[in-house]
Amino acid sequence: MKTNNNIKKVSIDDTFLAEVKSIVEQGRQQAYASVSQLMIETYWKIGERIVLQEQKGKERADYGTQLIEQLSEELTQTYGKGFSGRYLRAFRQFYIAVPDFEIWKSRFPNLTWTHIFKTLRVEDLTAVRWYLSTASQEMWSVRTLDRNISTQYYERHFKQPHLPETIENIMVSDKLELLKNPIIAEFLGFKKDDSFSETELESAIISHLQEFIMELGRGFAFMGRQELIRTANNDYFIDLVFYNVILKCYVLIDLKIGKISHQDVGQMDMYVRMYDELKRTDGDNPTIGIVLCSETDADIAKYSILNGNEQLFASKYKLYLPSEEELRREIETQKKLFILQHEN
Repeated sequence: MKTNNNIKKVSIDDTFLAEVKSIVEQGRQQAYASVSQLMIETYWKIGERIVLQEQKGKERADYGTQLIEQLSEELTQTYGKGFSGRYLRAFRQFYIAVPDFEIWKSRFPNLTWTHIFKTLRVEDLTAVRWYLSTASQEMWSVRTLDRNISTQYYERHFKQPHLPETIENIMVSDKLELLKNPIIAEFLGFKKDDSFSETELESAIISHLQEFIMELGRGFAFMGRQELIRTANNDYFIDLVFYNVILKCYVLIDLKIGKISHQDVGQMDMYVRMYDELKRTDGDNPTIGIVLCSETDADIAKYSILNGNEQLFASKYKLYLPSEEELRREIETQKKLFILQHEN
């Protein structure tokens, strides 16, 4: 058979090709999302059925263990991998954490099973629900979620006695909870006894900005580094500027090596006043200033302009993740300093 070599090759328009590729990509994404949601619903239903079956057993604990192991053996023989005892216990825990699947479908449609599975290793069900809710709202990647769980994000900053336990009400509005203290910055690469300058600290934060924003708190968006504020007389540079979409305000950060001083507080107070006057626009709430230091001070908190000021904060950073007991003591210390600062 002869091949017709006279057929002309048609030149495809770039815009046309891009649009077709976009259609294919959208279709694949929708198909993946659909399969992912069906898989999650299947796992939830298995978890529900396991719990209902367990409740029929007279010796619930022993019966539940035997039930899961026997079910795992049967399902693995029929369907292959994916139904180990570990996974079946995760399905069960998923149902217990979110007993109403309609809430799941309406509130967390963007999470994958990997998100859920990573979260289910947390024992506290309130924390599990919080991680799921926040991961969905903040669009956390699996890696970010895993890191925040490993560094006890919830336990360090959101485990308050008054924290609501329902999924519908897990929404943080208090500044103390949004502006976390202390900030555990072990990801910056410095060791406990490292010597470094403010410039090196700033560069490390910029290099790890995504992780730093996650550690700083909720709702933060990066705006600029060494941002210039120009007056008629001088130029001033603010180390880091963020915007918090929950508080609806700019957040200025000044980095300090060592213990905070009253001069540091006064300088930040000036920056906040200048930013409010020169940069703040209609619809923005008053600017917040944070002096990020390696050591806070009770006298500064009680007797400086920090006292009673809702726009200025002193936040401590730690360059390594301390033990659980050290962390507990540190959080209590920082809470006491915050109370001193806002006792009026």
